[in-house]
Amino acid sequence: MPYVIQTFDKPDHAHIRTATRAVHLDYLEQHKGKLLAAGAMLHDDGSTGEGGLLIVDTEDRKIAEEFIANDPFTKAGLFAKVTVTRWRKAYFNLRNCL
Repeated sequence: MPYVIQTFDKPDHAHIRTATRAVHLDYLEQHKGKLLAAGAMLHDDGSTGEGGLLIVDTEDRKIAEEFIANDPFTKAGLFAKVTVTRWRKAYFNLRNCL
């Protein structure tokens, strides 16, 4: 079963998200084989991110923890909180992903 990683940005750290976003996206691209899904959690108006959700395709919690520990956003100190939770897929509609 995969692991869901939820990240929550520190208040008033949008500048770090902006400054580190390109390197973060490169990191995700380099490791896309490990990801079932990834994306930002946005403010209600859709203007800026306030965290993220990643689903890492691994049976090993340590791999999921290492993945987020090495993310450039983590290394830049963006997150106030990170959770890593085992996830069981009940439903996933690929048609809505395009």
